[in-house]
Amino acid sequence: MALKTLHRRLANAAFCGGLLGLAVVTVVPMVATPLRADASATARNEMIVRDAFQRWAAGENVFQHLLAADIVWTIPGSGSVARTYRGMIDFVENASVPLVSRLATPLVPQVQYIWAVDDRVMIRFNAAATTTGGHPYRNQFVWFFRMKDGKVVEAEAFLDLVAYEQVVANNMPRAR
Repeated sequence: MALKTLHRRLANAAFCGGLLGLAVVTVVPMVATPLRADASATARNEMIVRDAFQRWAAGENVFQHLLAADIVWTIPGSGSVARTYRGMIDFVENASVPLVSRLATPLVPQVQYIWAVDDRVMIRFNAAATTTGGHPYRNQFVWFFRMKDGKVVEAEAFLDLVAYEQVVANNMPRAR
């Protein structure tokens, strides 16, 4: 009786193992398909950001095309510019203009790395310009983007806020 029971259990296990194998063969392609779709979305998001940074380095203003009008842009840290900005106008007027208006030359990025996964893109870059007072401005940045429909809808920007504040405090803005 014990031998018959063992044989039956082994037969059941083999049958269940066969079903499990069939389930794995059937399910794995369905699981893998979204990963391929995510890979193409990842590549598309990375290319959008990489292209924008190349055009920015060449002197083009790319931000109106790259950023969503209702972007939420956060600059962590302390200082006058550290906060969350809601919308393109808020970000440009209160974070970008105070710095850019005090630069005599355009801020030119030099991308170190771009990483992308799904709808997230991270950019590590350095940027330099000359201030209206004739001094060099150099900073290092790490920006985290969340993309939607080819636009940045959320951003978190890390940079040397002391360097930013020194430019704003020690240089006169250009006339608009």
